[in-house]
Amino acid sequence: MMLIEYQSQRVSLWYFRLALVLFILQVIMGLWLSINYAFTLPQELVNVFPFSTAREIHTNVLVAWMLLGFMGGTYYILPPECGRELYSPKIAYAQLIIFVAAAVTAVVGFLFGWTRGKPLLEIPFPLNALIVVAALLFIANVAMTIIESKEKSALQWMLLGGVTFLAVMYLFGMPFYKNLNTDYYYWWWVIHLWVEGAWEVVTASIVAYIIMRVTGVDRKVVEKWLYVETGLFLFTGIVGTGHHYYWIGAPDYWIWWGGIFSALEPLPIVLMVVDTWMHVRERKNPIVNPLTWYYIIGLAIYHLVGAGLWGFMHTLPPINYYTHGSQVTVSHGHLAFFGAYALLNLTIFYFAMPRLKGINKYQDRLGKWGFWITTIGMFILGLVFGIAGILQTYLERFLDIGYSTAHLTMMFWFRVAFGVGLVFLAGVIITVYHLFTIKPSSIPPPEPVVTPAANI
Repeated sequence: MMLIEYQSQRVSLWYFRLALVLFILQVIMGLWLSINYAFTLPQELVNVFPFSTAREIHTNVLVAWMLLGFMGGTYYILPPECGRELYSPKIAYAQLIIFVAAAVTAVVGFLFGWTRGKPLLEIPFPLNALIVVAALLFIANVAMTIIESKEKSALQWMLLGGVTFLAVMYLFGMPFYKNLNTDYYYWWWVIHLWVEGAWEVVTASIVAYIIMRVTGVDRKVVEKWLYVETGLFLFTGIVGTGHHYYWIGAPDYWIWWGGIFSALEPLPIVLMVVDTWMHVRERKNPIVNPLTWYYIIGLAIYHLVGAGLWGFMHTLPPINYYTHGSQVTVSHGHLAFFGAYALLNLTIFYFAMPRLKGINKYQDRLGKWGFWITTIGMFILGLVFGIAGILQTYLERFLDIGYSTAHLTMMFWFRVAFGVGLVFLAGVIITVYHLFTIKPSSIPPPEPVVTPAANI
């Protein structure tokens, strides 16, 4: 028995499973990076497995499991949203095989030095071409499903716009440019306009769908907020790219544009928190699985703190002048990615995977342990990186102490980060295990509340 409306939704399950495996690999690589910061390792070991290789795997596996979650989530919600099966489940499986083959080959290639060396975009061109093929298959499948559906909705087009925007921006990171400033100018079109543009549109669309299904709130209300949030995300996010242009040789006006629009970027996230809270209060359906709600609310709050407030403080020009490229950036990056996108993927998984297994109400005790361990662990990890970053900023940028000397004073905090990271890894393993082995609850779900018709 499956609690799904269309059989083609089943293709999403393999996307979810592979994403969860990569999540664990990403965290393990993060722990190895913290060891490199916290301890002086033998040169023989560094020669075999250098820091740069571990970072390449850590960051690229992050992107891979995020995209797998987005693609799987899109394939799960699209059939019921369009009122029809996916245009082609075979294309969805072919796309998955191509994408995973490229990702695995890239990781193995990194181990043997096959890399472009371009930070966060290290994948060599032949593998980039395969990823583009997978992206084109994905867009075509989504577009044809929407085009051939009888009913059209704002959420469908928003989702298609988000995944198309995502794919187009990736193209700008593929070539090299002769001028390094020009290269970094377009490099940020991928890095920034993914995480603060295209990914935000996909996030808003998927969360809107889940909220409608879980709460029973009227579609018109949810879509109204979706328009406002998406418009503000794009309005502030696109021009907010300027906060990456402060110190790369771009024109001076980017300091003003980047600073002003970076200050506005928390606004749509605040609206997302308010929107989520309103839907919780106005829900028409009873809460069947509290853990799913934990993730929905945790996503909104963490998104605000990690991406919104911490990003706002860090990207103001007078502050960024000193903190740019420090561990403060690492702190913001971890809190923002986990809060905005890791929690989004886990929300999708906890919404969809039980239904794909025919489970309406699931046992959530183990999952709650995973939720609290990972969310608290990441908050502490972000705080520790922030302390190390402030210390680094003071020593290097104010006192003009060299990096190696300043790093000696930060090693204690990286050892703390390693310990916290071990706890976080335990939470991730608990969460992944729970999702793979999720079981139905012995307690029946609450009955929906039926509002009696008014007397006329």
